[in-house]
Amino acid sequence: MKVLKFGGTSVANAQNIELALAIVQNQAKHDQLIVVVSALSKVTDLLQLASVTAASNNDSYKEIVADIEKRHLDALKELIPVNEQSSLLSHIKRIINHLETLLDGCFLLGELSPRTSDTILSFGELLSSYIFAEALKQNMKNCSYKDSRELIKTDNHFSKAAVNFEVSNQLISDFFASNESQVVIMPGFISSSIDGINTTLGRGGSDYTAAILAAALDVTNLEIWTDVNGMYTANPKIVKQAQPIASISYQEAMELSHFGAKVLFPPTIQPVLRKNIPIHIKNTFEPEAEGTYISEQTISNTNPVKGISHIENITLITLEGSGMIGVSGSSKRLFEVLSLNDINVIFITQASSEHSICIGILNNDAEIAEKAINEAFEIEILQHKIEPCIIEKNLCIIALVGEKMKNHQGLSGKMFSTLGKNNVNIRAIAQGASERNISAVINQRDVNKALNTLHERFFEDNIKQLNLFVMGVGNVGEKFIDQISQQNKFLKDNLKINLRVIALSNSRKMHFDVDGIDLKMWQSVLDNGEAADKESFIENVKELNLRNSIFIDITANESISKTYEKFLKQNIAVVTCNKIACSSAYDSYKNLKNLSRKYNSPFLFETNVGAGLPIIDTVKNLIASGDKVNKIQAVLSGSLNFIFNNFDENNTFHNVVKEAGVQGFTEPDPKIDLSGVDVARKILILIRESGYKMEIEEIANESFMPAECLDTTSNEAFFESLQTHAVHFETIYQEALSKNSRLKYVAQFENGKANVGLQFIPKDHPFYNLEGKDNIVLFFTDRYVDQPLLIKGAGAGAAVTASGIFADVIRIGNV
Repeated sequence: MKVLKFGGTSVANAQNIELALAIVQNQAKHDQLIVVVSALSKVTDLLQLASVTAASNNDSYKEIVADIEKRHLDALKELIPVNEQSSLLSHIKRIINHLETLLDGCFLLGELSPRTSDTILSFGELLSSYIFAEALKQNMKNCSYKDSRELIKTDNHFSKAAVNFEVSNQLISDFFASNESQVVIMPGFISSSIDGINTTLGRGGSDYTAAILAAALDVTNLEIWTDVNGMYTANPKIVKQAQPIASISYQEAMELSHFGAKVLFPPTIQPVLRKNIPIHIKNTFEPEAEGTYISEQTISNTNPVKGISHIENITLITLEGSGMIGVSGSSKRLFEVLSLNDINVIFITQASSEHSICIGILNNDAEIAEKAINEAFEIEILQHKIEPCIIEKNLCIIALVGEKMKNHQGLSGKMFSTLGKNNVNIRAIAQGASERNISAVINQRDVNKALNTLHERFFEDNIKQLNLFVMGVGNVGEKFIDQISQQNKFLKDNLKINLRVIALSNSRKMHFDVDGIDLKMWQSVLDNGEAADKESFIENVKELNLRNSIFIDITANESISKTYEKFLKQNIAVVTCNKIACSSAYDSYKNLKNLSRKYNSPFLFETNVGAGLPIIDTVKNLIASGDKVNKIQAVLSGSLNFIFNNFDENNTFHNVVKEAGVQGFTEPDPKIDLSGVDVARKILILIRESGYKMEIEEIANESFMPAECLDTTSNEAFFESLQTHAVHFETIYQEALSKNSRLKYVAQFENGKANVGLQFIPKDHPFYNLEGKDNIVLFFTDRYVDQPLLIKGAGAGAAVTASGIFADVIRIGNV
């Protein structure tokens, strides 16, 4: 004999009921079956709403009843041939009339007693099981219906009655000893007291009904049919990568169900555990799927963690004070007052000093608990021996569950370090002596991030998902997105990094997709996005609160650079090619670096100097290893190098600057490059990264540009001025020829002083043969004295700058 239980979604409508009937008919060919049926999906909620509405003297409960009636009549009409419907429809209407009578009484009295509530809630299972039984009889004659209230007897604790197993087991055994039906249909959830009063077994109690029957009859198997493929490694609605668990122990299943795995009602396991009856959780809509097999022993695998679960809407109550130290009975008094107020304690932790005790309860019980505890300890509070209890609401408990966790060292460390790296603050920690469960209380807004981060750490082959929020998709931005699209598979396979672009924004539009933007369609998606708004963009990033979030600034916008502080404080990494932030006031620069350390938020800006060249990273490594930078000589502007390498008797200065803009080597405003401001910013950043304090104003800028050119207010006027002053630039070029030199825009730092300017470079200088848009940097350090450390390569261009940004993102992924 087997017991099959079908949940609410499995019998939500006629189409779903037909799927469940097919499963029953197929299994009935081989086994005698007991089929326990839940109420139609959401009907119990509607019944509860109707009862509360009626008790509040609101006659809209009648509309709710009409909706309940229609759903059941519609299902019956679809499942039963027309010529056989009349008596069955009348039976449904009689049940509905009884329900209306009860609700009318609640309306007239203006109250809802626990006893009446249980009776009203029982109608869902009574209706669904009747329809299910009548539909089964259409194709299977050897089946019958039995009311669970006649077999399962309880106390009078309404809404969550305690089963009298001695009486119930005898009644169940006696009935089925004489039963000859191949299939018996029974309503779940409902029961009755010894004196025949309707009771219920608690929300989700249909599972419990099935387990009680299975244990009483010592059946071979209990099957729970639902709408998912078993128990999952985490809630699949929150963790998209969650996987079904093939095999799990009773104890592990109890832990997961207690901590919010809604696929199984927690008390279900206890009756079958004693009889060692396996539970098989299956999917009504994918009956061929393996499902989850719950038994005494699980199939061994290398992962000691079986699942990650959570309970939301938790309040943490802390009772503390010197008056608790060494005083016996404090804990007893605390739990006694909670018990007397029917408040369930979900989480407990106590300091070894006995100075405080911390408990977790549901938010709904918080006010009652606070009042009751303060009253119970009123004398100690007045004497200042104990503080009034501290209430922290809107928290969540997350739990790591696994039978074999106790045999593996370091799991707690992995769990808490993983959460810490994503700035998930832990309010309290508890671990049982069995080490089957490690629980932590966190802020509810961090649930999504915490579950995904932990799942990634323990179940996804340690693949780290990085969520990117990209501001600025011009030339560099386009190349960056192309590179991500091209390299994504390689990064997953070889570096265990999964990149997802969650948001894109340009100056006109922005678009967010929490599941990741399809990079093949990103341009059309962005074109159809909402109007770009910097503050809205920031708030969306913060509100999503995704793990491993990275804000990527690919603009030259000063206002965007001022947003970094907000991101870093939210544990959101910042990667930028925008030089403004790191070359602004020294105190602002240091503040960003300090925030990065404080909030464990990487702040990377390799592309600020040398585009994709590893210049800043090299400086960091020199300083970290104990070296000291004494002198820097560098050509740091790929755009200026391109300009002066191509400026000759055949190409006017004006035309070369134009071409540099077309090639994407200059900033949108070319004066930033030609004025030397951009180079000054770059050498300033290198100086600061070398450990020196300096402001931009302290760098001598020896401009080669006429003042009239730099004073122009538009690009059009600027290029006109270049033509007007063509003789000026030709003169500079001729002077270089006469000195047998080449023009290079050089940045220097030595003895605490720095300058930038155009220089005539002779043939024997390392800078002389610097071609195209290349950059070169010479570092003279304590270790590199006679021969400087030299870094050379392409220092401008969309592709190399994008690759530098990409490299910073990968650095974060490898942390």
